[in-house]
Amino acid sequence: MRTYQELFETPEFAPLLAVSAAHVAALTVSGLALGTLVHDSTGSPLLAALSMFGPKLVQMIGASVLLSAADRLPPRAATVGLALFFAVATTALALPGLPVWGIFVILSVQGTVGSVGGGVRYGLLTEILPTEGYVLGRSVHNMCAGSLQVCGYAVGGVLVNVLTPREALLTGAALYVVSAAVARIGLTRRPPRAKGRPSVSESRRTNALLWSSKPRRRVYLALWVPGGLVVGCESLFVSYAPRHAGLLFACTAVGMLAGDTLTGRFLSARRRDRLGAPPLLLLLAAPYLIFFLHPALPVALAAVTVGAVGFSASLLLQERLLSLTPGELRGHAFGLHSSGMLTMQGVAAAIAGGIAQLTSPATAMTVMAAASAAVTLALTPGLRRPAPVAVPVTSEEGVRGRPRPADKT
Repeated sequence: MRTYQELFETPEFAPLLAVSAAHVAALTVSGLALGTLVHDSTGSPLLAALSMFGPKLVQMIGASVLLSAADRLPPRAATVGLALFFAVATTALALPGLPVWGIFVILSVQGTVGSVGGGVRYGLLTEILPTEGYVLGRSVHNMCAGSLQVCGYAVGGVLVNVLTPREALLTGAALYVVSAAVARIGLTRRPPRAKGRPSVSESRRTNALLWSSKPRRRVYLALWVPGGLVVGCESLFVSYAPRHAGLLFACTAVGMLAGDTLTGRFLSARRRDRLGAPPLLLLLAAPYLIFFLHPALPVALAAVTVGAVGFSASLLLQERLLSLTPGELRGHAFGLHSSGMLTMQGVAAAIAGGIAQLTSPATAMTVMAAASAAVTLALTPGLRRPAPVAVPVTSEEGVRGRPRPADKT
């Protein structure tokens, strides 16, 4: 599968794309509105960053207790239920008089429950598309997300200024309802990918099994850490340039869109293998080093646009993760990827906000970018090794967590 026409001719791909699009739009608008609301109320770069990215801090808590649901619930029902939950939670965040601590309580619950969402959506994507079509399909999802972030941050900036942050939050809640409606109408009812009921013990056993493989560990670390540290830089856009934060976020989305288009559509599997993820991960971090010099706005916009092209490294790493994971665990595997990635972004936002509180946003962005580049260089030797072929896991092995032959390489 190499063309967009083939992709959109695949049944249910377009509805699932629409579901993800509405979710991203809602998340973008409500995130910018909430960050602005908290910054206006407290004047704190740390709290503003945590309000936008803090829910990601609890993603791994949710993954450790809830993630088995990603493969053990009917995908359509889970998608609809999660969207409606986010709609209710976002409406609650818009309540007048809600204290800051109340905002963070709601965000913590939202982040915990939301940890299942990535596994549900992208596990379903592996069912809808053949294996060879995953990178192209995921790149289109990322391109759509990037485009909607451009529009969402632009529209969100307008809504925050023309209306109020709380009214912008209600707009985000309405978009979550749209996502639920599209999922209910456009997706086919499917059985769960794995047998059994979701449970805390099953979530932990499968997490341990996925993490026990050294090749998968390397991939997970590369998916989580370098990009997460750069998101820590992005979490400071509001405090670095309050009047131009929406524009910085929009340019970042443009760069992501360009990177995913080039990598997903125009690079063959052989070229992707030759390129590898490390060069793209270094490209992701390097342009942010210029913020130490407090560049003029046009230079800052160019830097974040070029750097964001490096986010396409995620496609190459996800392709390797797909090859290392048996089909009945793919929802859980991609859910763990999503939860770990979002958790790292939340941790990085907290660290970046703390450094900015003690120094300045520009200094903090430079430190986070340098750390990202250093982690990439440390991971590079392991990522250059050929990925082993996944060996199917039996139910007994899945429960006991015994290593497979492929895990020893």
